Amino acid sequence: MIRCIALPYTPSAEKTAQAIETYANQKEKEGWELITCSITPSARAILIFRTQ
Repeated sequence: MIRCIALPYTPSAEKTAQAIETYANQKEKEGWELITCSITPSARAILIFRTQ
């Protein structure tokens, strides 16, 4: 199973990295593995997870 999460607008690279790390750690505890992430030109991040 695959799950995609779009993070909200975050103009700071440091805050974006922190948000990605937080979501990845939270989802890992729920049994999801981060496959990849993409940063959009509008300063949003898309995270793609799969079940382990």
